Amino acid sequence: MKFDSLPGATPIDPDEAAGLIPSHLTLQKELNEFEEANILEGVQWLNKQRRGDPLDVDFILRVHHRMFGQTWRWAGKLRLTDKNIGVPHYEIRPRLRLMLDDVTAQIRHQSYGPTELAARYHHRLVSIHVFPNGNGRHARLMADLLLIKLAGRRFDWGRDSLLTPTETRAHYIASLRSADAGDYAPLLAFLK
Repeated sequence: MKFDSLPGATPIDPDEAAGLIPSHLTLQKELNEFEEANILEGVQWLNKQRRGDPLDVDFILRVHHRMFGQTWRWAGKLRLTDKNIGVPHYEIRPRLRLMLDDVTAQIRHQSYGPTELAARYHHRLVSIHVFPNGNGRHARLMADLLLIKLAGRRFDWGRDSLLTPTETRAHYIASLRSADAGDYAPLLAFLK
């Protein structure tokens, strides 16, 4: 089974596609709808938790599993293959640990304001690309959790769907690419 991927999205390789739980899905639109329902259930679970630390590796994995666990057998597990984006798969855990330690130190030393801290967290989580798929959606939710923890609010993410090919999605992807080059200004502008 092969699903289409959007520009800037990670293609699902055949081994990962074999991890699809609902066997009745055949179209990308059906997969998107099923994932979206799964994500909503994950967000409801998260809202009931009232706890959880976006700077904890186990919590990061658990949130991804809750977001995609009814869709993919590999949900909440580190990816085992290299992708067109992200660090080599064998570097995921140490890079994630380093990122979380960096963010913890940045919070402690107030290196950036809450918005910039959460934006940088989001970018680094996406750039590590922890999971086979769902990284952008997961990283956006995790950044929201961090911003809620730091400032009691969340991002609006451009007020448009980032799951369809829109001008907003193109702007979002371009702002992430600028952040890849060390320029966070476009990402911060997108998030304001």
